[in-house]
Amino acid sequence: MMGKAVRTIERASAETVRALGEQGTATVHEAQGRTGLMKPRIGAIVPGAAMGGSAVTALCAPGDNWMLHVAIELMQPGDVLVVAPTSECHDGYFGDILAEFVSLRGGVGVVLDTGVRDVAVLRKQGLPVFARAVSAQGTVKETVGSVNVPIVCGGVLVTPGDVVVGDDDGVVIVPRQSADDVLAAARARVEKEDAMRERLRAGDVTLDIINLREKLEARGLRYFDGPLDWSSSDPTRD
Repeated sequence: MMGKAVRTIERASAETVRALGEQGTATVHEAQGRTGLMKPRIGAIVPGAAMGGSAVTALCAPGDNWMLHVAIELMQPGDVLVVAPTSECHDGYFGDILAEFVSLRGGVGVVLDTGVRDVAVLRKQGLPVFARAVSAQGTVKETVGSVNVPIVCGGVLVTPGDVVVGDDDGVVIVPRQSADDVLAAARARVEKEDAMRERLRAGDVTLDIINLREKLEARGLRYFDGPLDWSSSDPTRD
């Protein structure tokens, strides 16, 4: 797996990628059956920043960010750099100079299962960056890894060209081949939620809108009028 840099990868259509990014992480995660969500350790370094793009992957040795330089050169507009080390490492693989490089290549975000640094500047730059940790510890450039190969980042398999959606709720991966289907499901979910909001504004309650009342009754929930006698050993007895 090491020592390979793949220049050409397949991507979902730009319109599908953009639209998935607009749906947001939580909606996309739900729309594809609650799959593809990275572990909570992958958090937003730039609060409020959101992204949707195609994955360009980098597999790196611990403490070595050499392959990031290779991967960023191969990025196209609309891509997201996704980085994983071959073993756990929290070092600062990514900082403000590489963020500017990504932006100049047209990249729309970065996800790293490692540390980052230069956080104050990254936040001023505004590029969506998601990472495992913040660490000023620098890296070397000694060990050849690979670019645009399948990796595991944040506990999720990422194949080059998969769709990456990220916001303050985290990062979710959508396999390229199912991107259109997931988008359709996400849009249907948004429509359903919009209809729910309309019913709430009209005076309905969530227990009735999503049919939970009968289920509660079946599970034993009982309502009581008036105060209960809390001095009783069993204030809910009939």
